[in-house]
Amino acid sequence: MRLSELQIGKKAIVVKVLGRGAFRKRIIEMGFVRGQEVVAELNAPLRDPIKFKIMDYEVSLRRSEAALIEVVTEEETSSIVSPASHGTTTEEFSYVRAAEVKGKTINVALVGNPNCGKTSLFNIASGANEHVGNYSGVTVDAKAGHFDYKDYRINIYDLPGTYSLSTYTPEELYVRRYLNTEMPDVIVNVVVASNLERNLYLTTELIDMDYSMVVALNMYDELQKSGAKLDYKLLGDMVGVPMVPTISRTGKGIDELFDTVIDVYEHRNKSVRHVHVNHGPAIESAVNELKQELRNNKTTLKYSPRYLALKVLENDKEVMNMLSDSKNFDKLNTLSAKLRTQVEQTLQEDIEQAVANEKYGFISGALKETFEEGKEDMRNVTRVIDSLVTNKVVGIPIFIILMFLMFEATFVLGAYPMEWIETGVALLSSWLHGVMSPGPLKDLLIDGIIGGVGGVIVFLPNILILYLFISLMEDSGYMARAAFIMDKAMHKIGLHGKSFIPLVMGFGCNVPAIMATRSIESRSSRLITILINPFISCSARLPVYILFIGTFFVKHVGWAFMILYMAGIAVAFITAKLLRRFYFKEDETPFVMELPPYRIPTFKATCRHMWSKAEQYLRKMGGIILVASVVVWALSYYPKADVQGELTPQQEAEQQANSYMGHIGRAISPVLEPLGFNWKITVALISGTAAKELIVSTLGVLYAGGEDEPEKLSAKLTQPDPVTGEADFTPLIAATFLVFVSLYVPCIASITAVAKEAGSWKWGAFSVLYNTFVAWSCAFLVYQIGSLFM
Repeated sequence: MRLSELQIGKKAIVVKVLGRGAFRKRIIEMGFVRGQEVVAELNAPLRDPIKFKIMDYEVSLRRSEAALIEVVTEEETSSIVSPASHGTTTEEFSYVRAAEVKGKTINVALVGNPNCGKTSLFNIASGANEHVGNYSGVTVDAKAGHFDYKDYRINIYDLPGTYSLSTYTPEELYVRRYLNTEMPDVIVNVVVASNLERNLYLTTELIDMDYSMVVALNMYDELQKSGAKLDYKLLGDMVGVPMVPTISRTGKGIDELFDTVIDVYEHRNKSVRHVHVNHGPAIESAVNELKQELRNNKTTLKYSPRYLALKVLENDKEVMNMLSDSKNFDKLNTLSAKLRTQVEQTLQEDIEQAVANEKYGFISGALKETFEEGKEDMRNVTRVIDSLVTNKVVGIPIFIILMFLMFEATFVLGAYPMEWIETGVALLSSWLHGVMSPGPLKDLLIDGIIGGVGGVIVFLPNILILYLFISLMEDSGYMARAAFIMDKAMHKIGLHGKSFIPLVMGFGCNVPAIMATRSIESRSSRLITILINPFISCSARLPVYILFIGTFFVKHVGWAFMILYMAGIAVAFITAKLLRRFYFKEDETPFVMELPPYRIPTFKATCRHMWSKAEQYLRKMGGIILVASVVVWALSYYPKADVQGELTPQQEAEQQANSYMGHIGRAISPVLEPLGFNWKITVALISGTAAKELIVSTLGVLYAGGEDEPEKLSAKLTQPDPVTGEADFTPLIAATFLVFVSLYVPCIASITAVAKEAGSWKWGAFSVLYNTFVAWSCAFLVYQIGSLFM
């Protein structure tokens, strides 16, 4: 806890002092060091400041100052350390020991440009399973992990990739706010070693903020392969930040990195010193004047005064808003405007450009002393590949062919393990048929659980193959090229290429794809991309597609998949065009996105990604799909007809029709009858609003009963209904059903993501109503037109 939270009369032990600069130095000199006991004695009449007792003398601190001192209380001691385990039971020992344990917890924030390998480093250090994508916008929130290393507990946070700490993108604003509010003990600034000039710009901004920092020179093997040489020890000494070469995808250098983090945390590293990035006489003079004004206002407690002064000079909206409540803000604002005008007139350029130029000048000067260019150009391979995959003639056909191969392989390669799992499920069902006596329990296990969950779990191999292709495209760098080649087409519908990445990510899952829209700077483009994303067929729809395409369109598998996926994309594009035309104003935000060099995806990273998705899928099997299957079975099983012995197929059909589920389905089915759907199909679609996989599990339950020897669900879908004498599904009804499933209401998780990311539940409601209307209209056209020819 923080010292400002300590109740009057209570005592605590100091763990660490946060903050930086003069404040931290002064507080430590006053005795607030690890292991010292401090007592909160009394509040001032207005509850601020607070009087504390430490080292037998009294000191007054404001609450804002006390909030920067971390302490441990008696109540926290028992949960942190067990005194008995250390050979003593004295209260004093356990109390001090708790402070030592807490003091050996280091909060580390990973900060760096997109594509610099932060998430790879995070995964290998913490053992987490965060996916790594070789394009901007993968990490859209802070991800937390922890691990123990040499008697220290390292809490590690993977922050979004950002090129700077301005407020141009949501990532930049998020990172800056995180650093200012959470105040990590050490920042690990991850930079691409083979592209130092661009990456070190962010480093100079972090230097301005005056945080304890270590630079990880990641992908150092690429620098070495190019023949370049870097004296990273001298470079670290020059900028006052230790530097460590790392290769995060293999783990090389990770131990050395965290050894350095510990040394910096414990103030043992000799390279650490605060260096001012010199911005030239005109800017430095203005910064010094603003620093003095900020100190007079006492607004530099949590922030580096130099950093604040630079941002005030730049008229940074976030900083100006933060300072707006401070004393004499009007005077500060007037002074900054005056100084800004003077600097711009002197340098004949705007202040942001002037600051950037000086920072790049500082970087260039440091690299001239420490860096020697290599003879081999490592981007030659990238240029050769780009000349083909981004070619104006063959670029788009290559993309379409890759999509076709992905869908074809998902079905064809997945058919073999899928058949093995189907055989295992059928054998289990047959075995239970033979060993269990007739009754509700037997029916629940065979028709409810095995018919529902077993009907969905067989599609796990197909899901894994789909994610294998997506992972390879992301990790190799091709996904960024897909955005590049689609930029013109996206511009025609009022978006730009960066919106294409969340759409392609939607092939995997709409929820993270919707969250990935945070990397889009324009609010209107972000909102449109969020709203059209549910039209992209996610992997949850894949079991439905495989079941029906494999049953009714087996001779045209690849084309059937392509038509479904492309139809969803077409509807998304039309919707985007309509939203831009009638609701949102035109967006002229420029398309700026890095095209990273191509990299060979590692086997370990690809397997980690696939296992992560398999784990999520299996958890869903044991969670929502299991529960929903049991509920659907119970509603279709009861009320039970009073018939002795096994039911005939016709009696089974009548039993289901008169069940609770039958009543629900028949009540709603008039809405869907124009599409050729009966009550069973209606019920399956209703269950699919929770999760699209439930469509298959519900059909598995509703079509499960009546056979001593279990058949595949695909065979049951084509059998005539015992009552009507006709099959519930024909090729035309199957096609209509697939169109409806591909477009109708998103799952609950997607609706929640839409509402959260769009900032209002009205957009979630819009997604439900609009998507369902579009799905019904398109399916109606397919069925009615198809009926004329079939």
